[in-house]
Amino acid sequence: MAEFSNATIEELRKKAVEFSDKRDWKQFHNPKDTALALSIEVAEVLEHFRFKTNDEIKEYLKNPENKKEIGYELADVLHFILILAEETGIDITKAFYEKFDELEKKYPVEKCKGKPHKYTYYEKKY
Repeated sequence: MAEFSNATIEELRKKAVEFSDKRDWKQFHNPKDTALALSIEVAEVLEHFRFKTNDEIKEYLKNPENKKEIGYELADVLHFILILAEETGIDITKAFYEKFDELEKKYPVEKCKGKPHKYTYYEKKY
């Protein structure tokens, strides 16, 4: 297996697209079906935490096999995010940075540090 610890989003996107292209799966990757697949993979991540308290989750994560399984589910989520971005023509790296620029404005550190509220709370409060 190649070393991917320093892979860029673009490299991961290319890997996901290449994987699908080799299998002639592009025909199945329309935005609707890819979004549905993404949703299913997210649900598979959630299954690991369902009905567990925070303390039980901490204990669960001490098991390397559980952590590995969650990692694989997260990889599936990322795979479908990358494929969905590809199919919709969205530059996910650009979208990520633009979104975080917006979040910086909505959630200024001086107003919301250590607080869990939605941005509208801070608009009304300050």
